[in-house]
Parts: sequence; structure tokens; C-alpha cells
Amino acid sequence: SRLKRMRERRGAALVIGAALAAAPIIVNAQSAPSAPNTGVSEARVVAPLPSLAPMIKRVSPAVVSIAIKGTIREQAARNPLLDDPFFRRFFNIPPGAGVRERQFQSAGSGVVVDAKRGYIVTNAHVVDGATEVVVKLADKREFEAKVLIADERTDLAVLKIEVPDEQLPALALGDSDALEVGDL
Repeated sequence: SRLKRMRERRGAALVIGAALAAAPIIVNAQSAPSAPNTGVSEARVVAPLPSLAPMIKRVSPAVVSIAIKGTIREQAARNPLLDDPFFRRFFNIPPGAGVRERQFQSAGSGVVVDAKRGYIVTNAHVVDGATEVVVKLADKREFEAKVLIADERTDLAVLKIEVPDEQLPALALGDSDALEVGDL
């Protein structure tokens, strides 16, 4: 309950912070020493806050949607006695009994990082168990993708799409060593 209250407060602080970040700082003209005293309160913009809009416009074309289809093996509701080798042998229960396969569909997102090779970076959990991966670009084109590598430990995966001689938008990776606290 204490953790829940802390999360709620943090959520409220994020909403308030986002609202403040979206609005420019406005001051009352009468409170500013350089404003003429006309008796009418006029508001003026002092300093706009930084906007993420230019960055979003620049990188959005390289962001892709990923649709996944696959098969997952799962245990049906199990009786704990099925885990006992003696019980299984006594009742002649074959290994794998109670395991079933089912189809699933999922979705995620990724970023084109190499336009020439068609490489896309996404999370490994997005493509986990996938038998079919389809990438949809911002311009609505769709391509089948191949999972080149997926690392569960870092939760990163690299996909490859074949784009026929067309320009593919890509996002340049930055140098994390050059970042400073407060950089956008």
C-alpha cells in the first residue's frame, strides 16, 4: 500500500511535470519592472521551455511497427504429482504429457539503424517465440523480417528486412559517452 501510494504520487508528478513542460512560462506584465502601468494586465511569454517536437519529427520515420506470429508451448493446468518420476512411471504417463502448443500474435516497435543493410533493433522479448515477423514502416510499407540475433540477457534483438533499392529512413546511433546529465 505504501509502494502503491508512492507510485500514484510519482504518476501525478509526471502528469504535472508534462503539463508544465508543454506550456511556456507566462508572467504578468504588471509584475515585470519594464511594463508600462496601463492598469490592464497583459501576459507575455518570458522563455519557452524546450520542445521535443523537432526531435520526434526527425526520428519518427525510422520507427517501425513489428507484428509477430508464433507458437508457444505451455503446460496445461498441472497436478504436482505429474512432476514425480515414480508417479509418472507407475501410471505410465509419457514425458511431455500436459504440454500443449497454441498460436499467438503480438506487436512491438523497433528502430531502423542501418538503412543499407535493412537492420532494425528491437527488444528480444518482442520476437521471442516468433515464427513470422512483419515490419511496417512509417510510410505504411510492410516487409517480412528475419531475426538475426536475440539476446535475452540484454533484451535486444536485431532484425533484417530486404528493401528493394529504395531509400530507407534510419536513425543514427549517438555516442553515450558524450552525454551529460540533462541532455535531451
